[in-house]
Amino acid sequence: MIELSVKVPEVKEFINDIANAPGKIFDMLRLNVRETVGKYLTALMEAELTIYLGRERYKRQEERKGYRNGGYKRDFTLKGIGEITVKVPRDREGNFKTKVLPKCRQYEDTIREDLVLLYLSGVSDRCLSMLSKRLIGRKISHAEVSKASAELTEGIEAWRTRDLSQEPIKYLFIDGVNFSMRVDNKVEKVPFLVVIGVMQEKGIKKVLAIQAGDKESCGTWRELFKDLKSRGIDGSQVTLGVMDGLPGLEMVFKEEFPQAKTQRCQVHVARNVLAKVPKSTKKEVADDMRSIFYASSKEKALGLFESFKGRWDKIVPSAVKCLDRSIESCLTFFDFPEDEWISLRTTNIIERLNKEFKRRTKPMEIVAGENACYKLLAFISLKMELHWRSNPVGKVNANLPLYKQLAEFTQNS
Repeated sequence: MIELSVKVPEVKEFINDIANAPGKIFDMLRLNVRETVGKYLTALMEAELTIYLGRERYKRQEERKGYRNGGYKRDFTLKGIGEITVKVPRDREGNFKTKVLPKCRQYEDTIREDLVLLYLSGVSDRCLSMLSKRLIGRKISHAEVSKASAELTEGIEAWRTRDLSQEPIKYLFIDGVNFSMRVDNKVEKVPFLVVIGVMQEKGIKKVLAIQAGDKESCGTWRELFKDLKSRGIDGSQVTLGVMDGLPGLEMVFKEEFPQAKTQRCQVHVARNVLAKVPKSTKKEVADDMRSIFYASSKEKALGLFESFKGRWDKIVPSAVKCLDRSIESCLTFFDFPEDEWISLRTTNIIERLNKEFKRRTKPMEIVAGENACYKLLAFISLKMELHWRSNPVGKVNANLPLYKQLAEFTQNS
């Protein structure tokens, strides 16, 4: 039986050290854990080599599969433990490959997944590199973080091109946005086309398409709509498209979805109208437009528009003409269920997606290429879809979001 003896002076000295540096004992525990885990994994790989060779160390055997040939040290990082050092055994012929530790990996897959999740959630690769020593016990370069996130590309592409035949869609929200992106070592504003669909039964919103392309080109939009149909969307079931006033977009949409009507985004129209109004009258014009857009019926809205023309036609004729060109498309939402009106007036749900993307990319300043942009947009889209499940079309509080934006525009102009 082994007796353990501890001298009182040594204990006092140890306790004093802990009192002066409370974290010291935890550092010692972590060090012991890492050493123990390293020894355990080394022993496991030694046993693995024994099985491979078919005999214990120093055991003689007539038929030999090979010989041991020492080993080499390897560092590996485990989640919750930190960086450990193991000795990987070798055979003389170099045929033995351990299955205990993954080949060409310096840390386990769960750490890679955590790094990617943090990166997509808003922590830049350089910040992750600086924090990695504290987070996982090993410094990881920003290039390693970028490499880990690059492995998502295949999955993201599968999601972007997924089959949509089991997702019956009734409404489409359509818009294009620009993002700063690195292209051939130059920073450019690259346009992306975004389409969000509303499912027929529960009004759930889903991101259906994210595609780089010229948002001013009718041909680009046509190809995107054809792609949606080729992926399974039944064009005959789509009854409405909500979009801004891009030239030719409504015509292309109606040609590809002949059963559908179009709703012009009231935010875009209002901004165009107010851009032609002097600052001194912006608030009054905005108030009159609010009365039109939030009338209780289409008939009342058209009547209020006639009053709007009578009041403002001589003062700001260009603004009146701008609204006149779009008024019918701005009021299409009245043809649909009243509890959905607040959702169908604008492309705000896409604007919300854009805002979240810009918030995420602000720490990065520049997105490093199209694939990186797709990864971030896909992650944000999936996160937004979780939020949309509790906020479907038809169940939105009527808090006049359009005119909060108009008020900001009026104040800043």
